[in-house]
Amino acid sequence: MDAYRDQYAQLFKDGKVVLLAISTDADTTLASWAKDKGYQFTMLSDTGSVVGKKYGAFLSTPRGPIDNRTLFVIGPDGKIKTVMAPFREVDATAYEELAKAIDAAIK
Repeated sequence: MDAYRDQYAQLFKDGKVVLLAISTDADTTLASWAKDKGYQFTMLSDTGSVVGKKYGAFLSTPRGPIDNRTLFVIGPDGKIKTVMAPFREVDATAYEELAKAIDAAIK
């Protein structure tokens, strides 16, 4: 999430591209985390894993259910243009691939 924050202007066109982060964490936890870290994007809670299951991001782990780090780039027409699953958040080239997918989706 820090990488999204730090590259927000470049990747998400200064907010012209909407970033929604969805997690199985409680909304209060996400709100506190977002405030503490200065995240400039919306974080949504999927405590019942409804969204994760619907879009194939749900994982059942020994520690409990989680939504996998999956990115969906959705075009202005509302259709999914690119799926990056799992997103390789520690790989700098993944952000280059994400930028290209966003650029392609909004053209």
